[in-house]
Amino acid sequence: MAVSIAIETPLQDDVRELVRQLNDHLMPLSPPEFQFKMTVEQMADSDTTLFVARDDAGKAVGMGALKVHGPELGEVKRMFTLPEVRGQRVGRLLLERIVDLARERNLPVVMLETGTGDGMAGAHRLYTRFGFAERGPFLDYPDSPWSAFFELNLSAPAAVA
Repeated sequence: MAVSIAIETPLQDDVRELVRQLNDHLMPLSPPEFQFKMTVEQMADSDTTLFVARDDAGKAVGMGALKVHGPELGEVKRMFTLPEVRGQRVGRLLLERIVDLARERNLPVVMLETGTGDGMAGAHRLYTRFGFAERGPFLDYPDSPWSAFFELNLSAPAAVA
């Protein structure tokens, strides 16, 4: 399946639907206090850039964002692909665009927080295959068994997978 990926506003009905489906996916995986979601309104802030993947028919099939926390840190947020496109490298393409933007902005590191457990195994594979390494909590995320943290040093050579 061919997809196009572009920077878009999150304030669109089909992106709101992706966010709803992501939230529905996450709800049973961890307690609400350990889910660090962004609303579409928060995603529309100037410090966040949202990438949307669309299929040939223009349907939104995935998304991912880069949130910039000053000149030293970018954070991957709201990564999600529809179940019917998983395994077709849509997540990988979104992550490439996010990391490319972080490099363009001369950020030295990109980090992320994600859930744990079987429901997140695919996400963990994506991040580690891309070159992210496990790390401890960052920013104000609490250390808990419900969260896994990853880091990609952008001064290191890009991973090939």
